[in-house]
Amino acid sequence: MPMHKRESLIYTVLMCFTMVLWMSMYNVALHMGTLNMEVIREGWLGFPLAYVCAMCLDWLLVSKIAKGFAFRFLVKPENSTMKKVIAVSCCMVVPMVIFMSLYGGLEACVKSGAWNMLPIIWLTNIPKNFIMALPFQLLIAGPLVRKIFRTAFPVGTVLLEAESGNPV
Repeated sequence: MPMHKRESLIYTVLMCFTMVLWMSMYNVALHMGTLNMEVIREGWLGFPLAYVCAMCLDWLLVSKIAKGFAFRFLVKPENSTMKKVIAVSCCMVVPMVIFMSLYGGLEACVKSGAWNMLPIIWLTNIPKNFIMALPFQLLIAGPLVRKIFRTAFPVGTVLLEAESGNPV
């Protein structure tokens, strides 16, 4: 787990990139009903805006709420690191799926012009996204990003580099 704000930002950039890229491809494939190069192209083209939206949501709103909920109701500071990671990850997935499913619904309405369908699109996207996002976060993205993060930034090195004046 990140130890301070600077590490948290780096970790969030990596995790958001991984989750938004995967979920973008997943959602495009769901809507197109297939997985081919067109799906990858469409998912990649829609990725930058979705990534910015997810980063802002994560950094400014969701992480504070998720960590607050996790540490108030699910885990204590003395619990194992893995228990804290799993609790916070689960608490992050729920609001991110709700918000980003709304984002996907808005994107679909912009393309189709069918604004009256927004509530239906949003509400049907939530369970579809949740059943993909939670297992992907817990089994693939979380372990992968934690491994990459700690390989690139061993514990304590982010602050050491910042104090010495070297760019991170």
